[in-house]
Amino acid sequence: MPRPQALIVEDTEEFARMGRKVLEQEGFEVTHAVSAEAGLALVPGSSFELYLVDVTLPGMDGFEFCRRLRESSDAYVIMVTGRDADAEKVVGFRMGADDYVTKPYSPLELSARILAMRRRPRAAPQTDGQARSFGRLELDADGREVRVDGQLVELTRIEFDLLAVLSSAPKRVFTRAQLLETVWGYSDGDDHVVNVHMGNMRRKLRAHGDDVDLIRTVRGVGYKFDPAAL
Repeated sequence: MPRPQALIVEDTEEFARMGRKVLEQEGFEVTHAVSAEAGLALVPGSSFELYLVDVTLPGMDGFEFCRRLRESSDAYVIMVTGRDADAEKVVGFRMGADDYVTKPYSPLELSARILAMRRRPRAAPQTDGQARSFGRLELDADGREVRVDGQLVELTRIEFDLLAVLSSAPKRVFTRAQLLETVWGYSDGDDHVVNVHMGNMRRKLRAHGDDVDLIRTVRGVGYKFDPAAL
């Protein structure tokens, strides 16, 4: 059986070497690009399952790489940030990143994040394969599509999974830890990750109708899907 493919986009040899070692230990066949431009040139026709992308790259940065990648790929993306800055992480998530590690990171941390992502199913658990309809919003679990007033809403994999989980049990409150466990595969991560992806998803839904916001924030707890809001 062929090994899964991974691409490291990193211009620092030390971290490229460390990332390669971890990924190879996890069973990946690894390709390395020293710039975003070189990495993007490898994407067409590739079958990379995971991308490990440094934010600070010569020329095009990792954020722009991720944005362009998301135009054609739904693969896992781990961003490597140079500092523990919330603003940098928010930008990465908005560009479509799944997770992040902060330099200097340990091989054990990177390995744990890779394992958690690979345990996470591509689609959120579903109660059935039927399309769900909530007034102006429709969610097709099998087709992984969301429409508002018949218009397709372009969601990332994580944004779709969050909406699918919440809409599977309307009015039930899901804690951030429960959402991390269900969508990301671990429950002891950064709650801020959930908040950012949830904010992105809600913003996209509202862009198709100012009054389309079926997600309610339950202060101090988490989120719930409230179809009565329409």
